[in-house]
Amino acid sequence: MPKWARMPMISGMNNLDRMRAVVTEGKGGPEVLSVRFVPKPVPRAGEIRVRVATSGINRADLLQRIGKYPVPDGWPKEILGMEFAGVVETLGPDVERWEIGDSVMGILGGGGYAEYVTTHHSTVVPVPNSVTDGDAGAIPEVFMTAFDAVFLQMGLDSAETLLIHAVGSGVGTAAVQIAKAVGAVSIGTSRTPEKLSGALELGLDHPVLGTADWPERVLEVTGGKGADVILDLVGGPYLEGNQMVVATGGRHIVVGVPGGAVTKIDLRAMMSRRVTLRGTVLRARPVEEKASLAEAFEARVLPMFSAGQARPVVDRIFSPEEAGEAHEVMQSNANFGKLLISWD
Repeated sequence: MPKWARMPMISGMNNLDRMRAVVTEGKGGPEVLSVRFVPKPVPRAGEIRVRVATSGINRADLLQRIGKYPVPDGWPKEILGMEFAGVVETLGPDVERWEIGDSVMGILGGGGYAEYVTTHHSTVVPVPNSVTDGDAGAIPEVFMTAFDAVFLQMGLDSAETLLIHAVGSGVGTAAVQIAKAVGAVSIGTSRTPEKLSGALELGLDHPVLGTADWPERVLEVTGGKGADVILDLVGGPYLEGNQMVVATGGRHIVVGVPGGAVTKIDLRAMMSRRVTLRGTVLRARPVEEKASLAEAFEARVLPMFSAGQARPVVDRIFSPEEAGEAHEVMQSNANFGKLLISWD
């Protein structure tokens, strides 16, 4: 039995006060993950407690597991997980919007790999009627990240072209669908032909294999103009190519750096094309900013699910005891879309 399948008991705690969670026992590989009983979180003023249906797995969880992604203050340090979907079970003081039994989903600073989570009521959104609570766990982190980066920050509109690196990732598959819904042209890169095929089924306009000549292919597709917005989910190795293919007045936003965080940049190229280069993360933002994002997301993106313009892309669902296996799948880049942990 793998180490992560163990479940020690906590003495002196009754069933109503405890829950299962995937916790880290130190820093390292998947073997440091363990399923344990831990105290159930208690909602504070303005918070709700949610019975989790599914927890989303993100590459940031792998970084946290090895000690390279610090947990923001106020969130569980030993329980991984930055997103969830489930049903409201308890209302803390000063919560008026939600009712017990509401299906909700949202992003977290940590603690998502658990049967229950607490979070501020303003940072969650309702699960669309067209989506099950289980599949909804694949929505919050990736769709909110894509929407925030590409639209709220970079201002993509229907007359522009979006280049998405790692288009088969969770954020990549979300960005393809949102771009399609607003009428923008999308170009996606991946080193895996099968992932490009999957992205085409989601509405990708132009697939580009991530070989050494991908910049030439992007320029060919755009008639030499380049991409108006670049959603970079790879990092350092693609920077030189991105500078070649960004349009004049274009915007380049970095969301992930699994390929490397350090590289060289030609500032003169940026200056001559008047390029905006920005980096972004959601996890450490204050509650007020997350609440603002949730409000905009509910108004502008959730209707896309009800209209059939967007859907969660679930690659595989694991049990809590299989969390280590799920991390290995993500580490190998074998998934197309999201990996989830089910608590039902």
